[in-house]
Amino acid sequence: MSLLSYVDRATISFAATGIAHDFRLTPVALGFLFSSFLWSYSALVVPMGVMVDRFGPKRIAGLGLAVWSAATVAGGLVPGYGSLLLTRLVMGGAEAVSNPSGARVVRSWFPAAERGIVTALFNSGSYVGPALCALIAGPLIAAFGWRSLFFLSGVLGLIWLLFWLRMFEQPERARWLGEGECQHILATRDTKQPGHATGYPKASGLLRLLRAGPGLWGVAVTQGCNVYAQYLFLTWLPSYLRHVLKVPTANVGFWAAVPYAVAAAACIVAGHASDRLLRGRVAGGGRRLAVAAMACIVATVAAIPFAHTTTMAILLAALSLSGIASTTSLNFALLNDIVASPSDVGVCMGFVVLVGNLFGLTAPIVTGYVVSTTGGYTAAFLAAGTLQIFGAASALLLSHGAIVASHISNTDAAPPPRTRECK
Repeated sequence: MSLLSYVDRATISFAATGIAHDFRLTPVALGFLFSSFLWSYSALVVPMGVMVDRFGPKRIAGLGLAVWSAATVAGGLVPGYGSLLLTRLVMGGAEAVSNPSGARVVRSWFPAAERGIVTALFNSGSYVGPALCALIAGPLIAAFGWRSLFFLSGVLGLIWLLFWLRMFEQPERARWLGEGECQHILATRDTKQPGHATGYPKASGLLRLLRAGPGLWGVAVTQGCNVYAQYLFLTWLPSYLRHVLKVPTANVGFWAAVPYAVAAAACIVAGHASDRLLRGRVAGGGRRLAVAAMACIVATVAAIPFAHTTTMAILLAALSLSGIASTTSLNFALLNDIVASPSDVGVCMGFVVLVGNLFGLTAPIVTGYVVSTTGGYTAAFLAAGTLQIFGAASALLLSHGAIVASHISNTDAAPPPRTRECK
């Protein structure tokens, strides 16, 4: 699901040349179009997190997948700029279900000691998706036009929806899951936070969680700095390759896919390494050291405009994107580590993604203005690199302790849910 959502997000950047030609768009207009889905995504991600906590990921993620896939198909039918912008807004609002649902699935299905690598596998779809889109976009657009890319990506989402509704269940209700494995998941999936009730705090509400301490704020600010760089790549990398490095249009897809493929593998390695080093001791925010280290690697994005060959630029992009993917994966795992109650995972993830996207939605627009006014990308890459220092500091100084509302006490805590018989 993560992979498909990012294929849909990336279609606009690979189709940008055809769209700009057909609709006569300036770089600034393209920048607003690139960022438009993040406007509705950001507005709805916290409410979607609340809905995932209340109704579960199967129904809410399924509904979101249906709507965003249909909106992507509609993007291939639009007659002009305004209607294309509208389809991107609908798509963005529906895609707001993806990260809260993913975080809740990880919390429900996997032992705390395996959370790093599992979150990395989930997050790797964010990078495999654009890589696949990069490989198929050029030949598909050359053969059938830019609209065909929207049709294909939307239809793939609708097909996956059938599998999602058929196959996904919580571990307690998954009939294909063995009894021993089910009991192991139920016994090991929750983090025991030191100094807090042994039961599960009840759902606390976002405002209380924000007032509880610096942990949620720290994860969110780190995510924001990281996502700024991620959306700089997602929206402008094909144009940079084409216009600055003079990569032929037929080869842009291949060169754009390489750093995303490397990043997908790198984040899985980083997630596995963090699990091995922590050995299940995830309470208290120990994973934040790895988050800060990866954020420093992202800062290599600032060197890209000084690379004068395509090979060197791609190597630097691969290194930076590997850091971005690893930072996101580890930061999401860190959030799940320090959120005390499973009932708060969706809304906390929604807030973190909201802050990330508030940073991220500015990247395409700022870059559009930079390109329009300076004729180059240097200032855009330097800004993205500088932000990573703040992200690393936020992780180190703020992302620790349990995220639990201050009004929750040992007497307020609900008892752990009874382990139901696994089916």
